[in-house]
Amino acid sequence: MRAATPPPPTDRVLLAIGLRLLSVLLFAFMNVGIKLAEARGASLPEIMYWRQFGATLLVGGLVAAGPGIASLRTRRFGAHVLRTTLGLAAMALTFATLTMLPLAEATTIGFSMPIFATVLGALVLHEPTGWRRWAAVFAGFVGVLIVAQPGGTAFPLAGALTGLAAAAGTATVSILLRTIGRTEAPLTTVFWFSCLSLVPLGVAYPFAAQAHAPMVWAILLGIGLIGGAAQIAMTRSLTLGPVSTVVPMDYTALLWATLLGWLVFDRLPAPATWVGAPVIVASGLYIVWREHVRRRADTRQAVAQGIA
Repeated sequence: MRAATPPPPTDRVLLAIGLRLLSVLLFAFMNVGIKLAEARGASLPEIMYWRQFGATLLVGGLVAAGPGIASLRTRRFGAHVLRTTLGLAAMALTFATLTMLPLAEATTIGFSMPIFATVLGALVLHEPTGWRRWAAVFAGFVGVLIVAQPGGTAFPLAGALTGLAAAAGTATVSILLRTIGRTEAPLTTVFWFSCLSLVPLGVAYPFAAQAHAPMVWAILLGIGLIGGAAQIAMTRSLTLGPVSTVVPMDYTALLWATLLGWLVFDRLPAPATWVGAPVIVASGLYIVWREHVRRRADTRQAVAQGIA
């Protein structure tokens, strides 16, 4: 007879939610830094290099002060290389989107990630996907079309396309992380991604490096440190609370993007964004909820089989 897995303690769930909200806020500030650095002359390869360099310093320091370097030992080096390759591609597309679109619009299009994750989960992992989730996927893409306004002049179509490609890339990485997370600790995964990224970025950096004002250097370093802290908080939240509980916190990013876009760049979302964003958010929330329902049903079935 196998006992059912007890729910996580309330204090751990609250901590998970708090860490997820913190990561969303930190990523919002990182995105502001990316736009400010690009506006002051920093190139995309420079921004990406400093993003990963700062994160490597932060994560390496935490590992050295905590579990120790030995905890970074891995038997899945190839999986980390693949995750780095896909992660760098998604990062490049995400950062390019941020340089082309206002904060709120770039953030809203990024919310299409659960939609792509559902499609990829069905096609790659052969996960059961009923008509309700396919309806949510369709509704989400309708919301994206409302925000992007194909053929309109609200913002560059190229930015909308890179944003969708970035969301698809991030969804692909999330699918891969499901398998890596079965054997690797979150901090180990973050470290290897940050560290391995510096190899190709370090090769490209000398060709893109430029002289900058001290403020730009400070912004670039801040992008790395803040981004690294955000990534750690985001990853840690998933070890403390259920996905269905912590992931919906990501949608608070639109609040921060709207506020910071107004305060820093004097830019409010276009009218179409106010219409399309709720559709995309509702679609994503429904997909997360249906995933929670499905996993709960699978758990109950496994418990019943164990009792039988």
